[in-house]
Amino acid sequence: MKALDALFIHPNAAHRVYQELSADFSAIEPPIWAGMLAAHCRTRNYSVDILDCEALRLTDADAVSRIKQAAPRLACFVVYGQQPSASSQNMEGSVALADLLKAACPDIQILFVGGHIAALSREVLENHSSIDFVCQNEGVYTISGLLGTNLKDDLDGVLGLGYRRDGKTKLNSPSPIVAKADLPRDLPGVAWDLLPMKAYRTSLWHSYPNNSIRQPFAAIYTSLGCPMKCSFCMINIINRQDNEFADGSAVFRYWDPEHIIKDFDYFAEQGIVNVKIADELFVLNPNHFMALCRLIAERGHTFNIWCYARVDTVKAEYLETLKKAGVNWLALGIESADTRVRKDVTKGRFEDVDIREIVRKIRGHGINVIANYIFGLPEDDMASMQATLDLALEMNTEAANFYSAMAYPGSPLHGIARAEGWRLPETTVGFSQHSYFTQPLPTKHLSAQQVLAFRDEAWLRYHTNPKYLELLETKFGKIAVDETLKSTRIKLKRRLLEGAAG
Repeated sequence: MKALDALFIHPNAAHRVYQELSADFSAIEPPIWAGMLAAHCRTRNYSVDILDCEALRLTDADAVSRIKQAAPRLACFVVYGQQPSASSQNMEGSVALADLLKAACPDIQILFVGGHIAALSREVLENHSSIDFVCQNEGVYTISGLLGTNLKDDLDGVLGLGYRRDGKTKLNSPSPIVAKADLPRDLPGVAWDLLPMKAYRTSLWHSYPNNSIRQPFAAIYTSLGCPMKCSFCMINIINRQDNEFADGSAVFRYWDPEHIIKDFDYFAEQGIVNVKIADELFVLNPNHFMALCRLIAERGHTFNIWCYARVDTVKAEYLETLKKAGVNWLALGIESADTRVRKDVTKGRFEDVDIREIVRKIRGHGINVIANYIFGLPEDDMASMQATLDLALEMNTEAANFYSAMAYPGSPLHGIARAEGWRLPETTVGFSQHSYFTQPLPTKHLSAQQVLAFRDEAWLRYHTNPKYLELLETKFGKIAVDETLKSTRIKLKRRLLEGAAG
């Protein structure tokens, strides 16, 4: 049997990231990037496998045992996530496992790839001795290039690679990202056969009214990157192709619908109903998403799909086709009710878009809305945050996410925060919205404590609001109300607020 070239590892950081919500309420999503990188390496005839420690609920000790047994030439820690923030928040768990692995198996070479690593390649290498290699961008060509060496010599020619030589950190010239024309060849899809598909579960609300049937669940990219440049987001840091100090490029690439439909056919064959299209912005290019939706509908598939849009990219003429394809949930980045706040982060003005009317039209086509709000953007004050909460309560969408503004590594806000001396998380899990160590940004008018306290109270007010609970019961039944109220009884511990109270 040929020795395993690469084992792609998704560590189990769920409890660190979500606290007690990890037991029943948080989703368990397939590591798409691990699957795509594994599929890429297969195109180069390398032997690969995936170890999803979170899905298998492995302890770090169990994970080390499995990695040791697999004995890969290269242990690839894939520190990505379906949200841009998920890379940074998963770093702490990834490093903890890498440290244990290096102590137990010093001969196994360890590589880290992901958004956080792309943003802080030099720092990651300098701060973590257990990590032998890092990828400076998305990592596709870097990993297969590295596997073409003996992992010791001829490293200078591996584009995008970071490593140590003679006690010093060396960063090679960046690797090109996979061009759109090359996606079918170099990123042909996800190695679904290497993933424990029955172990994945969707978010609680996504499966309403059948929330007892959260598994199996699949998530997939139909595009990569985002053409927008919101200052609070780091999605495009992996597209960086010049030097370690660049912010990345707003590159938007997508697979042809005829290619992607094969994955949806596979989901149908496997009996997977709940599907998340994880694209940062799916409803953008109608030549792409409308064509894919038509193909899904023509196949007669019956999916329950969740995908993302901007308020100003949703057109009335799209909605019927989206619904026919099984898009039952559309996530909208509303962020703030205050135009001044949105303009400051280049989110978009939305002056010519009636947010309330857009939401009404979406729901009129039988599509549920997940509204996303951010508290604590640089121009926020108590009045603007209250206006955002008031807007959320007024619109009363079927689901809503409330975030505190974070300076995610790789985002423009991170550079601003460093330049201004704003307090950043002491540990990478502090970039998680739900962790004990969460550390949001202050605004020009408010402290980080004020922002976090407002966010937590806003979340509770929304999810216990009688108007919202009535909506849930009317649309999805009493079980949706019961599960929602159950989640509100889990109080997240916050070190930042404990300090403020003391």
